[in-house]
Amino acid sequence: MTDETPFETSAETSPEPETGETKTLLDALRGQRRHILGIIDGLDDEALRRPVLPSGWTCLGLVQHLALDVERFWFQAVLTGDQAVIDSLDAIEDAWQVDPDVPAADVLERYRRETERADAIITATPADAPLAWWPHHLFGPPHLHSHRDVLLHVITETACHAGHLDAARELIDGRRWLVLTEDGEADAP
Repeated sequence: MTDETPFETSAETSPEPETGETKTLLDALRGQRRHILGIIDGLDDEALRRPVLPSGWTCLGLVQHLALDVERFWFQAVLTGDQAVIDSLDAIEDAWQVDPDVPAADVLERYRRETERADAIITATPADAPLAWWPHHLFGPPHLHSHRDVLLHVITETACHAGHLDAARELIDGRRWLVLTEDGEADAP
């Protein structure tokens, strides 16, 4: 699996949207991403790797899933059709499982890098742009058709997983994320 993408991510090719739909959607996605990283902030390696629900997933595994199966998959593979990313998909056996030898900091950094790449794609792509590739073998006929559809899907999935992390964090040490505050402050029990 390669970490590199041929998609250019310089400021010249991916200007920040100043106004409009894409900016609004990107702002919403960035808020959910901050929630993901904020709710796990301060957890040590053992806590990040400890399953707290019967299904057995861990906070670190969920973040790796978001990096590979969500940010990388939807924006680099589906939206841009990056062949290197598409070819590497079968190499990912289960993104929810983090190898014990992989440092937690590496997983968190990978998530940050994938969100930066996704942001470059989001800002450079019109909201109504069609998808470059569709994983028929996974999902059958397309049920998403445009960049806008993918962006809304990723916002929804990221928000859902932020809620999962909220529950896991509260079970780990009682800390809660107050989503109604302006900066999403965390609340200690």
